[in-house]
Amino acid sequence: MLLPQFYVDDVIKTALKEDINYLDETSAYVIPEDNVSTARFVAKADGVLCGIEVALRVFTLLDNAVRFEIYKKDGDEVKKGELIARITGKTRMLLEGERTALNLLQHMSGVATQTAEAVRLTAGTGCTVTDTRKTLPGLRALQKYAVTCGGGKNHRFNLSDAAMLKDNHIDAGGGIEKTVALLRSKVGHTVKIEVETRSLDEVRQALAAGADIIMLDNMDVPTIQKAVELIDGRALTEASGNITLQNLREKAQSGVDIISMGSLTHSVSAFDISMKMD
Repeated sequence: MLLPQFYVDDVIKTALKEDINYLDETSAYVIPEDNVSTARFVAKADGVLCGIEVALRVFTLLDNAVRFEIYKKDGDEVKKGELIARITGKTRMLLEGERTALNLLQHMSGVATQTAEAVRLTAGTGCTVTDTRKTLPGLRALQKYAVTCGGGKNHRFNLSDAAMLKDNHIDAGGGIEKTVALLRSKVGHTVKIEVETRSLDEVRQALAAGADIIMLDNMDVPTIQKAVELIDGRALTEASGNITLQNLREKAQSGVDIISMGSLTHSVSAFDISMKMD
C-alpha cells in the first residue's frame, strides 16, 4: 500500500473513537475476555478489492497480537464467494473492529470497482480516467488510492498541487486572459495552470492565454470534438461535468485527453463484503 501509515492510523483511530467510544456494551458483557475466534472476509459480489491492509490495521490497533492470512491484495479482481482474508484474535476485539473495518474496506473497494468499470469503458480511446476533489472529508487519500487500484489516475490532491481557474475565479478576476496573466506572474515555474471553459469562445481565450490544460465543462460531444480540433494539441484537454458510465464511452471517443469524474468518489456504492466468524 502506498499510503503513509500515520495517515491511515489517524483515519482508523477517528473511526474507532466514533464507533466504540469507551465501551462496546454488547461484546464486553456477553463475550468472555479470553475467548478467541477466527473470522473470514468474504466477497459477496464481483469487483475489485481495495483496502484490505487498511481493514486489517483496524484490528492491529485494537490488539497487536492478532494474526492474519491474506489471500487477495489491493487491485485484485474478486468473485462472489471468494475468501479475501482470515483473521484470528480475541473475539471481543474482532467484534469491536468489525464495522469500522468493513466500512473502510467496502467503501474503498466500491471506489476501485467503479473506477475499473470506467477504465474498461474507455479502453482503446487513448483517454485517461481521473478522479476529482469531490471526496468525503478526511478520506481523500484513501479514496484517491482506491481510484489507482481500479486503474484510474489522480487529479490534484489539493489546492496546492496545481492552479485551476474555475468559472468563479474567472468571473471575479475579470476574464480568462487577464486572470491567467496575473496567475502566471505569481506562481512558480513548476505549477501548471488549468482553465475551466464553458464555450468555444472561452476555449479560444484559454489558448490565447497559454493555459497548460483546458477543461471542457459540461459540453456535449459535438462541442467537445470541436474544442479538441481547435486546441489541436497545444494544451491538454479535460472533459468534466455530468459524465456517467452511460455516456462515458461516447465522450472518451471525442478525442479528449482526460475525463474527470466526481462520481468515482462522491456517490459510489459500497462493495458487498462480509465478515463471518468461524
